[in-house]
Amino acid sequence: MLTLSQFEIIRPTYESSQEETLNWLIQAHTQSEAYTQGKQAEQIQPFTLNLKQKLDHVACKPNRISKRGHVLSDFLHTEWEKMKVYRLEESSFGVDLTTRSKIFSDQVEAAFEQFYPESATSPDHLIHVTCTGYVSPSGGQKMVSQRGWGEKTVVSHVYHMGCSASIPALRLAQGSLQAEDCIDIVHTEICSLHTNPSLHELNQLVSQSLFADGFIKYRAQSSCSSEHFQLYILHEELVSNSFNAMHWKMENWGFALSLSQEIPALIAQSIYPYLVRMSQKSGFTIEYILQNALFAIHPGGPKIVQSIQAVLGLSFAQVAHSKFILQQFGNMSSATLPHVWKEILEDSKVVSGSLIVSLAFGPGLTICGSIMEKRLPCG
Repeated sequence: MLTLSQFEIIRPTYESSQEETLNWLIQAHTQSEAYTQGKQAEQIQPFTLNLKQKLDHVACKPNRISKRGHVLSDFLHTEWEKMKVYRLEESSFGVDLTTRSKIFSDQVEAAFEQFYPESATSPDHLIHVTCTGYVSPSGGQKMVSQRGWGEKTVVSHVYHMGCSASIPALRLAQGSLQAEDCIDIVHTEICSLHTNPSLHELNQLVSQSLFADGFIKYRAQSSCSSEHFQLYILHEELVSNSFNAMHWKMENWGFALSLSQEIPALIAQSIYPYLVRMSQKSGFTIEYILQNALFAIHPGGPKIVQSIQAVLGLSFAQVAHSKFILQQFGNMSSATLPHVWKEILEDSKVVSGSLIVSLAFGPGLTICGSIMEKRLPCG
């Protein structure tokens, strides 16, 4: 049976408060529009005021997300000519996808170097998870090659599955696990590379107010000698006729995300029947789960967690860890749910034997979930 333990995070180099980031977005969108119109930013004040009103209406507020991490210093200033990506004096969106991909590659390689110093021991299987950049060979493959682990460590990739990718990664680990294997799962999400200040639509402003960068590594094994989760069940479904709700497409400038305002409602109407079907596979009754389990919900935004909490009749305590991670980190795409797991595992108030229901959502519209139990060390 699969166990999860040894969670380790890398905080991005730079961090800004949500208020600072929202102010940066206003200035970036204004500069982008000024470039498009061939004017100075000071000459389009009506645009700036209108944009500010839109953000005030739809953006995630600082009481929901207090800060966000970035690998780029771009978000800390507005000297556009000094930007690595958002050179908005040169174009309406900044540098092209080729340049952003090079930054992604460099940052991912640096993250693998930090996760696996020269003294590290090799895992039997390394699963790299991301949806924010693709380079072949990957950062994981380069690290394994440089360490001389190529004869022992298999490298696999779970790519472009969005915010729900941690569950497919567990499915891959579960399917390939041998008795003595150590499988490492590494998420490297650099969402900050894919902001486009030339897109002023409401759904773009919503997503730009949510996403952040995140890096996390954890280990999957058949047994564990430290505090861990024991996995009971994985379950995945596509919501019928919902494929237009979420898109993640490559453009010449970067990856374009489109989120429908219908997503919270689609999830809300689907989540209870989904949980019933998952509970039937697990051996736990739906009544027991709703009354006793903690819920590790991917906090795509405050409305996602709130709508699930309301529909399922969950207490604040049952969703508190998900809300805390959103507040402290923002939405880090696939890295977010593992951050919630880490928070629950390290919370001494969550006792051994506690049931953990995980829920995450990705393009499709896909609902992915698991049922795990927190356990004390075992042999």
